Amino acid sequence: MTEMKIALSIEEAADYTGIGRNTLRKLVEWDKLPVLKVGRKVLIKKDILELFMTVNEGRDLSDRGNVKAVARKTAV
Repeated sequence: MTEMKIALSIEEAADYTGIGRNTLRKLVEWDKLPVLKVGRKVLIKKDILELFMTVNEGRDLSDRGNVKAVARKTAV
């Protein structure tokens, strides 16, 4: 049975996107990329990663002021 994940750890997200682990951690710290925290584990939804990459295409992700934040739609 093939496992289909909807959320990835920082390490898995780095492999999935090609963005470095440290850069992903900074993006989370800067509130540019929404995450789900489960204890010490940080999970990022795949659809949010794809949206983030589309919105920030061509931008320098190491420059905090240059990165556009993405937001998760929340149900109330």
